[in-house]
Amino acid sequence: MPEPTTAVAEPLRKARDAPAGSEFAPLLRTVKEQGLLERRLGWYALGIAVNALALTGVVTGVVLVGDTSWSLLLAPLLAVFSARTAFIGHDAGHYQITGDRRAARAIGLIHGNLLLGMSYAWWNDKHNRHHANPNHIDKDPDVVADVLVFTGTQARDRSGFRRWLTRNQAWLFFPLTLLEGVALKAHGFRYLRRQPAGRAAVEGALLALHVAGYAALLLTSLSPGRALAFAALHQALFGLHLGMAFAPNHKGMEMPDPDGDRWGHLRRQVLTSRNVRGGLLTDWFLGGLNYQIEHHLFPSMPRPHLHLARPLVRARCQELGIPYAETGLVDSYRQALRHLHEVGEPLRT
Repeated sequence: MPEPTTAVAEPLRKARDAPAGSEFAPLLRTVKEQGLLERRLGWYALGIAVNALALTGVVTGVVLVGDTSWSLLLAPLLAVFSARTAFIGHDAGHYQITGDRRAARAIGLIHGNLLLGMSYAWWNDKHNRHHANPNHIDKDPDVVADVLVFTGTQARDRSGFRRWLTRNQAWLFFPLTLLEGVALKAHGFRYLRRQPAGRAAVEGALLALHVAGYAALLLTSLSPGRALAFAALHQALFGLHLGMAFAPNHKGMEMPDPDGDRWGHLRRQVLTSRNVRGGLLTDWFLGGLNYQIEHHLFPSMPRPHLHLARPLVRARCQELGIPYAETGLVDSYRQALRHLHEVGEPLRT
């Protein structure tokens, strides 16, 4: 990560170098006393029901509108509610909805495998490793050098087409997210080989049901050409929506020293995360992930409690002199893209 300005560098250095001790314990105690870790089954039941009705409405619309160009207008709507579905699966994976592991897995399998064609087990494995070590170059799968790179060292190792991608990755970031919907499905199918036979059979069957149902819906309602156009538009906008939800969270934030991370839980999660300010619309659009700091500190905290924990976390950070990163939605994208641009700068010169 590029060195911050002098005005910012000193507070960051102090925050990084201070002993961790039990800095998190008082905050955790306060959060528990206020009941913010208690489940909100009613809130989630209503959200799941509303989302299911919305998906049913869009699918019914595709069938009723039939083989006309008007049906393509329903693809963006389906993309939006597919993202809502992914957020529900995400929350189930963190046991935000219920602490019962079997119930949480059932919710995750329905919303991930069946409704989205995305492996719940693959996502959980990858996402939990990310939460344990956010922005750690050796331990966080989200910052492993792949299509994008996040450090100068990663950039210097690029060659050929990947080198061109890195030079232009800031400009290409959002266009690349248009492929994310399909990429998530491919990762899920590949992950089946790494699961125990019984779990792989369940996950594989649900993934196959999704593909069969999705194809049947489009090919029985639309001509092959319109079906392909609908699928392409739906998957592209779904990937873009997820990319817009995930992009502000960690890109351009602190990256722990891979040779010796001395940060405690509080500093590790706060210094590597960025919150996004906004109202109810921002909360809805980003699925609560705009409270990224609180979510990382308390992964099992129900989504509607994250904004209530925010002032408690801010106060604790201020007390300890730990920078608390928060910005507007547009500026969060600017900061993330600027970081990607600066990483690729040496390859452009």
